[in-house]
Amino acid sequence: MGPQRIVCMTEEPTETLYLLGEQDRIVGISGFTVRPARARREKPKVSAFTSAKIDRILDLKPDMVIGFSDIQADIAADLIRAGVEVWISNHRSVDGIIDYIRRLGALVGAGHRAADLATTLERRLADIRARAATLPRRPKVYFEEWDEPQISAIQWVSELVGIAGGDDIFPERAVMSLGRDRILADPLEAARRQPDIIIGSWCGKKFQPTHVAARPGWEDVPAVRNGELHEVKSPLILQPGPAALTDGIDALEAIIQGWAHRQA
Repeated sequence: MGPQRIVCMTEEPTETLYLLGEQDRIVGISGFTVRPARARREKPKVSAFTSAKIDRILDLKPDMVIGFSDIQADIAADLIRAGVEVWISNHRSVDGIIDYIRRLGALVGAGHRAADLATTLERRLADIRARAATLPRRPKVYFEEWDEPQISAIQWVSELVGIAGGDDIFPERAVMSLGRDRILADPLEAARRQPDIIIGSWCGKKFQPTHVAARPGWEDVPAVRNGELHEVKSPLILQPGPAALTDGIDALEAIIQGWAHRQA
């Protein structure tokens, strides 16, 4: 049976449970949830990312609350003290996302469906990787999560860039799970690495390519010189769930394949 009344404090458990046909277990969601769109119409919104309406969550009488990362640790602690069972996942890689889907499915008694979904996603990634292998050259990619200060890509995003055919210019930073550890203190550090493509995904606000292109000292960056500045909407790529492995990587692949076509 598993938990019957689940509150999802981030989007990825909501999207996953809907994909598994287990949405009736969800009694509350994050206000930042956009996938699937129907969840916003069907479920009460009881949390943000760094805050939550604890009393409202308790009123829903959940038998499990699901969240993500150390950033929600204080919310989790308050709920645990109130007697609620809490699962905080902390996966940061593509393999971690696949494993998360399997674990969440098993938790709600949908292990077989979750395994099928995970396998489908793995095959999809393999197909994209195979297409990327035919590129005559792999572009250097700067993925920016935030602009002031500049923050480079988290691990699963860096890995997806690689699967789609590009090379993240900050692979050494991608393994750092906390955003503060991926801050570029030197505003010219990304420019010096001469990315062929710049991808912006500024969480919560629209990417402004003209602002990036106008940064002092960036005029000779290949991506700026050739107009290769693109946006991937943050709900597609910055949630460690199914969206990143479907629409998120599709957007990355389209950008990289488009660049390759223009280079040819």
